[in-house]
Amino acid sequence: MLPQVIIIGRPNVGKSTLFNRLIGKKLALVDDQPGVTRDRRLGEAHLLGLDFTIVDTAGWEDEDAASLPGRMRMQTEAALQGADVALFVIDARAGLTPMDEEIGRWLRQATVPVVLVANKAEGRAGDSGLYESFSLGLGDPVALSAEHGEGLADLFEALRPLIEGERSDDDADDAPEEFDEQDEEAALARPLKLAIVGRPNAGKSTLINAMLGEDRLLTGPEAGITRDSIAVDWEWTDPKGGEPRQVRLIDTAGMRKKAQVVDKLEKMAVADARHAVDFAEVVVLLLDATRGLEHQDLKIASLVIEEGRALIIAINKWDIAEDASGLFNGIRTALDEGLAQVRGLPVLTVSARTGKGLDDLLRTAFDLRVAWSKRIPTGLLNRWFDEALEKNPPPAPGGKRIKLRYITQAKIRPPGFVLFGTRLDQLPESYRRYLVNGMRRDLGFEAVPVRLTLRSSKNPYKQS
Repeated sequence: MLPQVIIIGRPNVGKSTLFNRLIGKKLALVDDQPGVTRDRRLGEAHLLGLDFTIVDTAGWEDEDAASLPGRMRMQTEAALQGADVALFVIDARAGLTPMDEEIGRWLRQATVPVVLVANKAEGRAGDSGLYESFSLGLGDPVALSAEHGEGLADLFEALRPLIEGERSDDDADDAPEEFDEQDEEAALARPLKLAIVGRPNAGKSTLINAMLGEDRLLTGPEAGITRDSIAVDWEWTDPKGGEPRQVRLIDTAGMRKKAQVVDKLEKMAVADARHAVDFAEVVVLLLDATRGLEHQDLKIASLVIEEGRALIIAINKWDIAEDASGLFNGIRTALDEGLAQVRGLPVLTVSARTGKGLDDLLRTAFDLRVAWSKRIPTGLLNRWFDEALEKNPPPAPGGKRIKLRYITQAKIRPPGFVLFGTRLDQLPESYRRYLVNGMRRDLGFEAVPVRLTLRSSKNPYKQS
């Protein structure tokens, strides 16, 4: 008989989406409106070789037991009695709610082991909710996106010891030493999700047509031809050798300044383009060499970085650029000043009309995805950390020393790190930048966004 894992949470946090993801098919009905799931639903889950029965439950609501929501909650309570593990799902983008806190209090009193899951954690918008969830007293949260399939390796690591009966030592959850490299390799073997973004008429559709070698997408001199984000699956063979590699190219609508977007269809198209950035792994911001770098380009680049995606700057129409050297150096300088959080972004020159530079662009994109997906073993990371502290010790505001204990990598895609210590609320932003810049320079994260979270103390609910 397989171990039983129950999914618990308030309505609309993505429980049924996670259920469908774990069983590998759309068995549970999913919709934006709350309360779609009413009865318990069981399925056979397979997660990186870990097999168990997964139980989807109705959203937990604080209603009278005689009402329909109240009876649905009682079904969930009954399901917990027979479970081996509970997955408590919260919505990282919405942050903690009083209902989440109520469910957390109930689960802390239960005898069933609980894994806290922060769903919808793709992109930067979920970071605040993710870190808020530490306060629930249920251990470190597993950040994932059930919709996009991100974070499943971390869920596997959290579930495996509970399902297989293994127990780690007291600090194993704070400093994981081993990572699931097999899942990372599988992620890198999948098609590269490459989105092309930029202002209208920068040549995005023409660029994709040049890559494909055919007029797959409609192009023309009129701005705004592309409305929907169009995904095209394609196989790229590097002229320098190697096996053919799969790419999913995503063309997007041009993004004008917000004040200029008044047409309803254009608003929807821009929103769709933003969603395409969310979906992508690597994003190419296409500039027009005849217009140079404009403020709107920097805003688009900032959006990509905030969403945690790897970014390449490509200057199109290079074959007709005037004062090419001065133009390139000007763009490079403006990017370093305007995007100080990711200095050293790759800047490439291409021509969608002639095909020049396209293979270099794709090589760079694949290399960036590797860096974006990289894990640094905790031992190696802390050796780097000790050297960084020795070179430049943290300040002592008011004569009281800030103690930095250790650092661990909490997530990938994009890489996120958690720094443990005392009095971290007084750590200057300049020192935080020193650590982030050092990681990017020394650990191979030069062109990808890096997140660093400060955590002052251990979980107060953790049993000693």
